[in-house]
Amino acid sequence: MRFSTTRTLPIAALASSLATTALATNFDVAVGANGNLLFYPEYVIAQPGDTVNFVFHPKNHTVTQSTFDSPCSPADGGINSGFMPVAPDLEGGPLPNWSVTVNDSTTPIWIYCQQTQPKPHCGQGMVFAINPPPADSDKSFEAFKAKAVSTSGDSIVAPVPSAPPPQTWAPATATVTSSGSTWVTTYTSYEGTPQPTYPPQPVTHKIIVGDSSQLIYNPMNISASLGDTVVFEFHPKNHTVTQSTFNSPCQPKEGGFDSGFMPVSPNTTSGFPSFQITINDTAPIWGYCQQTQPASHCGAGMVFAINAVETGPNNFSAFQALAIAQNGPGSSNGSDASGNGNGTSGTSGTSGDGNGNSDGSTNGGVSIALSLRKGSAVLGAVVIVFAML
Repeated sequence: MRFSTTRTLPIAALASSLATTALATNFDVAVGANGNLLFYPEYVIAQPGDTVNFVFHPKNHTVTQSTFDSPCSPADGGINSGFMPVAPDLEGGPLPNWSVTVNDSTTPIWIYCQQTQPKPHCGQGMVFAINPPPADSDKSFEAFKAKAVSTSGDSIVAPVPSAPPPQTWAPATATVTSSGSTWVTTYTSYEGTPQPTYPPQPVTHKIIVGDSSQLIYNPMNISASLGDTVVFEFHPKNHTVTQSTFNSPCQPKEGGFDSGFMPVSPNTTSGFPSFQITINDTAPIWGYCQQTQPASHCGAGMVFAINAVETGPNNFSAFQALAIAQNGPGSSNGSDASGNGNGTSGTSGTSGDGNGNSDGSTNGGVSIALSLRKGSAVLGAVVIVFAML
């Protein structure tokens, strides 16, 4: 595939980013992403005023406060999101969000999932912590998780990702007509992709990367035609747009495009830096965010696709699942440092077990809020613009 790139970085945005160091931080934590019984990341180190935003993925989980000594039992008067049922077809957004604001950085907050069907999730190690003691402490996060597993008597069942199917492609030729001219072109033909055609009028599509400070590209999966332009507009935090391959979602493709890191100040509202490519082929394009601090953004599911063949096994959902399996929690490449997790904005489901959230209450150094955010629909088209938040 051939592509052209353009990169701009406003000086004002960079200067503002360097000058802003003491603002509150939002930590996104994925709850049960990719069907795994895990919080990702598994703990965060936060300061007073910081927000921890839990994003609920399909099945039905809770964010329930416990204690170190009784990791799988609710703490008296502790925070509790209640059960958050999410239908399988909602993966990718919109998803329910539930957040807490940290009021005390000195007292650890221990969290678990209260779901017990078909077996206790807590006993499978589905626990989380805010400001746990260091790893060498007898009350570290690792000790808390081990206590949760030993309490149930169950062994942890590690998720086993299925091997991706092989991709099939071959060189092909097609007759292309555009602006009154006709010619024969040679291109890479992937199974399920259309012949290359030029649209009557090129369109520019906008994709927000890190929409609402969450670890997503919005939209994550788009279609584009020959001649389309894809513009990535970077909004606050610090992300990249890096081309990869289906089988290695979190590794840069040799010779692929890469925006490099684009730091943007949290208070930036205009003049965002941008990066763009021009589509010259119908073959699928896979990409990810290369940021690994404080945890792997790609491992949290921050990936995107252009012209993925959704009717085949190498679709976008399979690509994202492979990214999480290879670089997410429990993988050999994943980071276990505190930090951001994956999440898309959305609304809560309405069916399922359990009680509602405890809006507005405070306990254990946190303030609680239920946030319902609406995700953007996938665009269909010709030219693409990505915006990074």
